[in-house]
Amino acid sequence: MTHASEPTAPEGNSGKKRNPVWAAVREILIVVVIALIISLVVKTFFFRAFYIPSGSMENTLQKNDRIFANLMVPGPFELQRGDVVVFRDDQGWLPPIASTVTNPVSEFMAFVGLMPDPSNQHLIKRIIGMPGDTVTCCAPDGKLTINGVSITEPYIFEGDAPSDQEFSKVVPEGKIWVMGDHRAESADSRYHEDLQGGFVDLDSVEGKASVISWPLDRLGGISNYSEVFSSVPDPQGAAPAVNQPAEESGN
Repeated sequence: MTHASEPTAPEGNSGKKRNPVWAAVREILIVVVIALIISLVVKTFFFRAFYIPSGSMENTLQKNDRIFANLMVPGPFELQRGDVVVFRDDQGWLPPIASTVTNPVSEFMAFVGLMPDPSNQHLIKRIIGMPGDTVTCCAPDGKLTINGVSITEPYIFEGDAPSDQEFSKVVPEGKIWVMGDHRAESADSRYHEDLQGGFVDLDSVEGKASVISWPLDRLGGISNYSEVFSSVPDPQGAAPAVNQPAEESGN
C-alpha cells in the first residue's frame, strides 16, 4: 500500500537518471543561442562596432581605437551639429578596398557585430553643417562661421587651423557637411567637391559614434561639444530641428 505522503513514481521513468553532462551542455547551448540572438538584435537595431584606421579624428579618436556607433541616430533621435557620425562611403571618397585575410572566428565575430566588418567601407567625421546651414572659412579671426556666427572648436587637433583652405558652402536639403578633428590630416568634405560638392547624404549615415570601447584606458563617451554650436542660429527658412531618416572602419 502506498501512503498519501509518499509520491508514486511516474510510469516508465523508474530507474532512469538525468545525465548531468548532457544537462550542462544543453544549458550552455541555450545560453549561447540566447546571446547570439541578443547580439544580432543589438547589431541590427542599436549598436555596431567600428575600427579607426587613421588619425583624421585625433585627438577625439586615436588610430586603432574601437568604437560603438548608436544605430538609432538618425532615426528616432535627430542628428545635430557636432555629432561624430559613421557613414558609408557611397560617393567613393576612399580607394577600392584591398582583399583581407580572415578566419572563421573573426568572420563570426563580425557577423554578430562584436568586431568591425573589414569588407565594408565607412568613414567617420564630425558634422559641421546641417541642411540649410551656410558654412564658411575663414572669418577675419581665422575661425569657421556657421550662418554668420564664428565658432571656437576645442576638439581641433592642437596646432591645426580650422581649415587651410577657404570655402563657403550652403548645405543642401538631405545632406551634411563633415570635417575631421585633425584638420591637416583629414580628407573630408573640403577635398571632395568633385563628388556632389563634398556633401554627405543623410541616408548614408549609419549612426552616431557614442562610445570608445578599446583600448580600456580610453573607455568613455564621445562628445558632440553642443556648447560650441549653441549660439549658431538656425538657417533662414529652416525648422528649428532637423530629423532626416537615415553608423566597418572609419577614416
